[in-house]
Amino acid sequence: MEIASWSDFEKILLCAGTILRIEAFPEARKPAWKLWVDFGPYGVRKTSTQIRDLYWGTDLTGKRIADMINFAPKQAGSFTSEFLLTGFPTEHGVAITTLEREVPNGLNP
Repeated sequence: MEIASWSDFEKILLCAGTILRIEAFPEARKPAWKLWVDFGPYGVRKTSTQIRDLYWGTDLTGKRIADMINFAPKQAGSFTSEFLLTGFPTEHGVAITTLEREVPNGLNP
């Protein structure tokens, strides 16, 4: 395990957001969703994510999440992901990082 410095951590913009919209992503190689998330002052950003094992679209709308929004854009077919959805792999699929309490969209530590 490589140790990260404080300056490494300062490069990451981890922000609170609210999932606004979900769409199926049938063109993806593995089952995936397209998500649109409101990050307050950082705007609405989109990403594709392979979390269909644990989440249906209706489960996600309105969820409060914490994600890295200054990750380099990534192209997935005709769709560009604009942030990195954070989560933890489990034997049943990826469990996304959610917020326990209400905080403003765009808030970062």
